[in-house]
Amino acid sequence: MEKTNIEVETASQVFKLLGDKTRLTIGALLMKRELCVCELLEVFEMSQPSISQHLRKLKDAGLVKEARRGQWIYYSLNTNSEFYSLVKYATSLIPDQDEKIRQIEISNPTLRCGC
Repeated sequence: MEKTNIEVETASQVFKLLGDKTRLTIGALLMKRELCVCELLEVFEMSQPSISQHLRKLKDAGLVKEARRGQWIYYSLNTNSEFYSLVKYATSLIPDQDEKIRQIEISNPTLRCGC
């Protein structure tokens, strides 16, 4: 893991964000590839506004970035964030998310939502 100096208070805030099961899972999924909200709906049993709220918190902290393509927004990890190494480390400690990525690819929700 690349060594960076992050203030303890700041690191604590990042770990609090990632301490939420949904946000930690979103981080792990985004380690695999960028995703739109409709793809995340395939793996979480929650509403679109709830997922968007989690993404907003991650984005506000600089952990996630968004790219608009037409009317759709795709989310990815901000690899330029000073906290990227913390996200990478935290997500390395949980089970691999390949099965959820496969679930997204099989159901292909982007055909339904138009992403």
